[in-house]
Amino acid sequence: MNHMPAVQTSRFFAEHTLIAGVDEAGRGPLAGPVCAAAVILDPARPIAGIDDSKKLSPARRERLEPLIREQALAWSVAWASAEEIDQINILQATLLAMRRAVESLQIRPERVLIDGNRCPELDIAAEAIVGGDGSVPAIGAASILAKVARDRFMVELDAECPGYGFAKHKGYPTREHLDALARLGPCRWHRLSFAPLSKARSSAR
Repeated sequence: MNHMPAVQTSRFFAEHTLIAGVDEAGRGPLAGPVCAAAVILDPARPIAGIDDSKKLSPARRERLEPLIREQALAWSVAWASAEEIDQINILQATLLAMRRAVESLQIRPERVLIDGNRCPELDIAAEAIVGGDGSVPAIGAASILAKVARDRFMVELDAECPGYGFAKHKGYPTREHLDALARLGPCRWHRLSFAPLSKARSSAR
């Protein structure tokens, strides 16, 4: 794995370099896929208000998401399934989704900046930026696309798997979700390798 160190924003890139920002959503939930997005912003069309998606209200994310899709030079959203998460672990599944997002871009970037402290395996120069979703606009844009896409998926999943409350908690381990798991057991979208699911399976044997 190309685990590159975090860098300071002052070391970023020359203005002429084609930069893709990458971020993910959904590492912590007990259910659903992990989602990653990659965005190449257009320097000639800046988008005001981009920030770490976790710092933005759902309404603000929903307003920014179509602007990013419309005004970016290129963008993509990619996934790693709950089954893949169970097979290779959440870190490797997240890196896999990130790689898929970069490889799905309509334009090949010259450099990739990734939120966090690890990079997926890429054939493009890449750097991991701790806190990049709040300091690098392209990463912030990617965080918004990933968060909105995953939240929408979980709302749709709520209709397919009623009773768990996915539309409300998006698969995170809230009390409502844990109570539903105790009552209904896991569905096919749950990450069986995650506690408390793995603990419940072990105790049931």
